[in-house]
Amino acid sequence: MPGIFSPILVFILFMGSENICLPQDSLRVSADTISINGQLSLWANYNSNNSLPVIAGGRYIPAIYYGIRTRGNKLIDLEASANLYGTFAFHPFDEASSDGSLKPYRLWMRYSSQQFEVRLGLQKINFGSASILRPLMWFDQMDPRDPLHLTDGVWALLARYYFLNNANVWLWGLYGNYDPRAWEMIPTNKKIPEFGGRIQIPVPHGEAAFSYHHRNADNRGMIIFNDYLEKIPEDRFGFDARWDLEAGFWFEGSWTRKRINLGTLTNQEIFNAGIDYTFGLGNGLYIAYEHLILSYDQKAFEFANRTSFSLLMLSYPTGLFDKLGAIVYYAWTNKTIYNFVTWQKQFDNLVLYVMGYWNPDAYELRSLTGSRNMFSGKGIQLMFVFNH
Repeated sequence: MPGIFSPILVFILFMGSENICLPQDSLRVSADTISINGQLSLWANYNSNNSLPVIAGGRYIPAIYYGIRTRGNKLIDLEASANLYGTFAFHPFDEASSDGSLKPYRLWMRYSSQQFEVRLGLQKINFGSASILRPLMWFDQMDPRDPLHLTDGVWALLARYYFLNNANVWLWGLYGNYDPRAWEMIPTNKKIPEFGGRIQIPVPHGEAAFSYHHRNADNRGMIIFNDYLEKIPEDRFGFDARWDLEAGFWFEGSWTRKRINLGTLTNQEIFNAGIDYTFGLGNGLYIAYEHLILSYDQKAFEFANRTSFSLLMLSYPTGLFDKLGAIVYYAWTNKTIYNFVTWQKQFDNLVLYVMGYWNPDAYELRSLTGSRNMFSGKGIQLMFVFNH
């Protein structure tokens, strides 16, 4: 855990422990809430295009939550969880490799009232109007094909205030985060704080928001640059809006500007527009369409190095506990198609997923998959998820 957060977390935990030890006639007006749960997922993947075609793995995420309410309906709560992960890949009777890790997944504490909250620690921060191809994926990296929607958190202090007219204001500060997130090409200097904010307001039939974030990038570990700089100031500006009419419509955009000339990586522009609708066919057919434009330019909004993607997503519940889904990407630049289908079956606390994919060997949208992409090429995956 980054050192700057340690004394603050200890102080908040100490304040929470004072409330825990108060007698029955104290300021506590309701019972404490504690829950211990976990999620176990096991999967097997077969891809004939890989040098190690069979990959089996498992993940366990144990979590504990504790909350207390004080007089005035204030809430002090915390959550801690870990990510225990392991894989075993092999070519039958020939070659094998394994990998695994254990790291914190969430570790935060929060103070909240009816209109205000402040949360400190390792947490997930996400926002925006887009569904899958999200330009405002600034602090998370969720693969839309992952049925568990897992993503690493960031070390941050986040404050939010909610007005009575549904407008809200966010302020955040981050520290101790290094790895590139989603659309980032260059890691963050983890010794320099990041900061930003967001304001969201209601508009007729929907809502609109403006977001800003500042960080310092650090390219000292990258060999693609001639100059190795530990402080590259970077500003991000985001705008998003959504309208719910007969169908849902949204627009989302992000402009990232570095204050140092890095050639085509000086400016990054990402724009997304989409629509979704649920048709009254059978149990209800949900369809969403998105189009994304991504460009890296030396001059802002030059769009000299433009890449375009379209996406069609379908989801149909075949019964109370079954669901079919499909995601189709089309890359206009290389004229390639990415296909992904899934079937989901619910058994009380157990969920079965059967997933098939037919994609190019090199996946262009690295921001959605991270450095390792299990769904390149052609293959099938089975996944069992148990929640307790």
